[in-house]
Amino acid sequence: MSTLTHVEAVIVAGGRATRMGGVDKPALTVGGRRMLDTALGAVEGCARVTVVGPHRDDLDLHVLQIQETPPGAGPVAALAAADPVADLVVTLAADLPFVTPTTVAALLEALNEDATAEAAFAVDDTGRVQFLLAAWRTPALAARLESLGGDVANRPMKALLPERYVTVSVSEATDCDTPADLEAARAGSATARVAADPDRARRILREALSPLPSRTVPVEEARGATLAAPLVAVEALPRVRTSAMDGYAVAGDGPWLLRNEIRYAGDGGSLTLGDGEAARIATGAHLPAGATAVVRDEFVRVEGGLVSRLPDAPVRDDARRRGEDWESGTVLAEAGTAVSPAVASAAASGEVTELRVRGPLRVHIVLTGDEIRRTGPLREGQTRDSLGPVLPDFVRWCGATVVGEGHLRDTADGFDALFTGTDADAIVIVGATGGGAADQLRGALARAGAQVVVERVRCKPGGSQVAATLPDGRAVLGLPGNPVAAVSTLLVLLPAIVDGRTLRTPATPVTAPLANASEVVGDITRLLPARQDVQGRWLCDNTIRTAHLAGLIGRSAIAVVPPGAVDGDRVELLPLPR
Repeated sequence: MSTLTHVEAVIVAGGRATRMGGVDKPALTVGGRRMLDTALGAVEGCARVTVVGPHRDDLDLHVLQIQETPPGAGPVAALAAADPVADLVVTLAADLPFVTPTTVAALLEALNEDATAEAAFAVDDTGRVQFLLAAWRTPALAARLESLGGDVANRPMKALLPERYVTVSVSEATDCDTPADLEAARAGSATARVAADPDRARRILREALSPLPSRTVPVEEARGATLAAPLVAVEALPRVRTSAMDGYAVAGDGPWLLRNEIRYAGDGGSLTLGDGEAARIATGAHLPAGATAVVRDEFVRVEGGLVSRLPDAPVRDDARRRGEDWESGTVLAEAGTAVSPAVASAAASGEVTELRVRGPLRVHIVLTGDEIRRTGPLREGQTRDSLGPVLPDFVRWCGATVVGEGHLRDTADGFDALFTGTDADAIVIVGATGGGAADQLRGALARAGAQVVVERVRCKPGGSQVAATLPDGRAVLGLPGNPVAAVSTLLVLLPAIVDGRTLRTPATPVTAPLANASEVVGDITRLLPARQDVQGRWLCDNTIRTAHLAGLIGRSAIAVVPPGAVDGDRVELLPLPR
């Protein structure tokens, strides 16, 4: 969600949870993610986010924390304590395990579509109106609270019901009021783990991951991270009027008497032009005091100390005004944007020295299998590790940073030690996903209390891939041991992990017509190397050996070919690193 300067959010996180034995409901996890973090992720991008309830030391500094009076006095008291001031306010509880930014966007859209409505309320799958999951026009909410005359403690949300409101059917409106609700939510998060296609797997994964905390760092240390707040220019660009061309700074109408001084870029001297005077000026130099324009070299004639505009030259000013590119306060990049070289450069141009970011995502890579050997002569039954040395290149291509590498033997407790031995934000594991005698990954995930988010994906190759979240929020991506399958599935899912953990706005997929789709289409999605021929047509290889990466030589992308594709259909292309 891009930054919504006219919308704020209030998350109610201080209920007594009497039907759950008084536990701290917002801290309970569903799908490996704390429900409070799910709520915070759903309202990411709002101008202000307020959490009402007991103080929590682990929340980002930009989150406003307040306590209703008396503590545990209910949602109406919580909204009264929050006192929102933006034009619109989104309200929600911290016990909604499936709420997403899409939910919030739907509520805001419904409210904006009906100019007479004072609020938009969510309706869950059972037809029940969830009055706390809503978007309000803030003056209307303030008026309803004021009408209660201060009697807000332990009042039901229906006490705030306005005269004019709309409802929105939202499948993510299910809350957790009882242990049975929590159990059902956790069971529900485990359903549909077998994703119908790679795109569905990515969407499931993005929504299931807990975001990394934001931090403020110098611009030069932010490369590869994701903006957690908009990049806003501190200074105008240009800061002063400057010359766009080599030529002459002039004052008034010509011809002009040429001064001896020359104004260079970076010149801090105090040159002042009087009416009818001119001085040489270089591209990028700031205009002397008194100058009214810049005339480029090719438009003038200089004779006897006089500068004259050529008769057929256009009358124009080749100076750049202050703020021509942007004014102070201009948003140069929205929250959710990757800190690319262009973003870092724009920050420098805007005199921004620090950025609020999440990430970059730190990845620990592990290859598994007794048969894998990277260096030295191969023994009987061993296979050369042809993927491990290049896998970091693919990880970096996906927008992550490699902070560790390792090799695991086929032992029963190898993964247990791995999960406790690294604090990387994500662990990428090659092999041990197939469920065979030596494939220990899924058992280790269960012992670690991980929540499996994507069990398998209906695609070929790479269907055995698995994605999970550990209790502390770290992501685990298990890739097939086959090199082509590992690379293909990494390109599908690792960018989604980067997006989910850093709240990066997903990139628009690259698509192109596939000329030979009918030759390569299957009954499930296929991930195939693709190239362009001399005519510019995209073609896929129908047969490829997957035990090595030689089949990717001369190929530009992995094509995601859905079942039923015909020649000329546009398919997604996952670019390969070069």
